[in-house]
Amino acid sequence: MPGQRTEKVTLTEEEQAQLRKMLASGSAAARKLNHARILLYADQDVEGLRRTDPQIAETVGVSLRTVARVRQRLVAEGFTAAVQPRPRPHGAYTLDAQAAAHSIEVAQGEPPRGRKRWTVRLIADHLVVAGYGTLSHETVRQVRKKTQ
Repeated sequence: MPGQRTEKVTLTEEEQAQLRKMLASGSAAARKLNHARILLYADQDVEGLRRTDPQIAETVGVSLRTVARVRQRLVAEGFTAAVQPRPRPHGAYTLDAQAAAHSIEVAQGEPPRGRKRWTVRLIADHLVVAGYGTLSHETVRQVRKKTQ
C-alpha cells in the first residue's frame, strides 16, 4: 500500500534538537536539509509533525523513494548516515593522455567529407570508433577546453 511505513523512525531528543538546529541555521547543503526535514516529519515521537510518506514527499519536495531511502538508511546505518546524503555518482568518463592527444590530432586534421570543420560530437564519435571506449561530446569538449 502506498504511504505505508516499513521502518519506524524514532529519534532521541538530542537528535531532534540537532536536526532543528541544522534547519534553523540553514547553512548545510540542500540535500542534507531535506534529509533532516524528512526525519523530523517521519519521527514517531513528535505528534504534531508525524506525517505519512506521501505527505512528507509533497511537503519537502522529494520523491517517495527518497523518503523511503532516508527512513531505511536511518534504521540500517544510523542517524549520522541518514542525515548525510550519499555522494552522487559521477558518470563522467575522462580521457587518458593518449586519447586526449588523439582528439587534438583529429581536430587539427581534415574534417570528414561534407563538413567544414570538426565538431565535438564528430570527434567523440571518431574516438568511439577508434576504440577509446564510450564517451560523450561533453567529455571531449572539456578536454579540448583544458588543452587550448
